[in-house]
Parts: sequence; structure tokens; C-alpha cells
Amino acid sequence: MTTGRLEAFSDGVFAIAATLLILGVHESAGPLGRSLLHIWPSYVAYAVTFVTIGIIWVNHHTVFGQVARVDRRFLLINVGFLMLVAFIPFPTGLVAAHFRGSELEPAALAYGATLTVTAVLFNTLWFYAAAGDRLLKADADRRVVTGISRSYLPGPFIYLTATLVALASPIASVIMYAAITVFYVLESSIFGRS
Repeated sequence: MTTGRLEAFSDGVFAIAATLLILGVHESAGPLGRSLLHIWPSYVAYAVTFVTIGIIWVNHHTVFGQVARVDRRFLLINVGFLMLVAFIPFPTGLVAAHFRGSELEPAALAYGATLTVTAVLFNTLWFYAAAGDRLLKADADRRVVTGISRSYLPGPFIYLTATLVALASPIASVIMYAAITVFYVLESSIFGRS
């Protein structure tokens, strides 16, 4: 099986997930001007998560630049991965809605757990394809393959750390999620040139 249909389906899921984020941004009660200022956590959560989904999409595209074919296991791993990508708007909304309240801890834990498991499945997807060059192109650039493996491997641990920080300080955890996004944007800009 070729990768074309899988890439098209995946792109559709990414587009829907990114679009669903905006549904979590809506005015609160009261005068409109004050309401728009009051919901600033929704704007920040939207922006951080939109960029996060964008980074995941770019990395997914990078993986498919090295993959020549897919098999049933790879398809099923990708389906699980995409299920989590589509779920990301839900914990994003929780963080935005509970940013000022006492329920930020479970919201930050849900957000971090979702991104941690997403990163685990993304690594599973990549390492399944790359193990023994199982699904890679015959002419796959070894430096690129090694670079992908090296740069993707820390993701689950980085997100897990930020998630566990939520147990001590949910605000610090949320700040770490934003910092991780900024780091990956800078890392892709500086080191991901191709």
C-alpha cells in the first residue's frame, strides 16, 4: 500500500483538530469588551495548542518524507495517534476554562497526559517504520533517519515531566507546555531546515 491515502486522511484529521480548537473560544457573560479581555486564557490556550498541533503535523509530514509504504500495523498505530490528535482540543478547553480556578490541576494533568500519550504513539509510529528500515524508502537519508529518531525520542519524557509538575504547581505545568511549544518552534526553525 502507498502512503498517499494515509497522508490525505491524516491531514484531514489534523485540519479538523486545529479547527475544533476555536470552538473553545467564546465570550463570557457581561459587557463584550470586558468579556473579551476576561477570556484571555482561551486565546493563549488556542494559540499554544494550534502551534503544537502544527508542529506535530510538520513532524508527521517529515516522517512520511522517509516512508515508502505502509502496512496494517502502521495504519492502526496511525489511527490511534490521530485519535489522540483529534482529542487535543478537549483538554485545551479544560485548561482555558479552569485556568483561574481550583480545577486547573486536573485540567493540566489531562492536557499533559494527552500530549504525553500522543508523543508515545508518534514515537511508536516512527520507530515501527524505521526498525530495520521496515517501511522506509530504499534511498532514505541515514542522517535524516538518525536525526528524526534522536529528536523525537525525548518528546514523551518532556511532556511527562511537565505533566507531573502539575501535581505540585498547575500554573508552572501550563507555562512549561507553552515553553515546550516555543522550544519546538525554535528547534524546527534552527535545526529542521531542509
